[in-house]
Amino acid sequence: MRHIELRDLDDDDLDAVFEMMRDRDAIAQAAFTASDPDDREAFDSWVARNRANPDTEMLVVTEDGGFAGTAGAFTIDGDREVTYWIARHARGRGVATAALRLLVSHEATRPLFARVASHNAASIAVLEKLGFTEVSRMTSFAPGVGRDVEERVYTLVPAVE
Repeated sequence: MRHIELRDLDDDDLDAVFEMMRDRDAIAQAAFTASDPDDREAFDSWVARNRANPDTEMLVVTEDGGFAGTAGAFTIDGDREVTYWIARHARGRGVATAALRLLVSHEATRPLFARVASHNAASIAVLEKLGFTEVSRMTSFAPGVGRDVEERVYTLVPAVE
């Protein structure tokens, strides 16, 4: 296993994040994405809003010092949620699991929540491996696939070791 770390998002990361979030295969898996992933102005506005929000933490996942994705935490409707997006070149090798493990050990709030499209088996496996349990399902419009998609909500109550 390579060395995985989380660090604060820097301006120098924005091009890599934007390109990663335009990956059509990843968009189809994530499903709940920007309505136009090619709109750089909308992306920059989204980043600026999140950076200005004291309840939002935007982090970069690194693998051996290189960009491997993003992870973050935010509060919505009073619930603390975690999120992650792993770049194509870093998938399938445990990077998401290691990054999420670091994120939840850093986040003191419990319960933590995470949302995932029901067809995203890899992300569901990562959440369950770290002790998240499914608490509900709903159907929501998913811009990444252009239709309604079942969304699963997971929670983590105890701390991850």
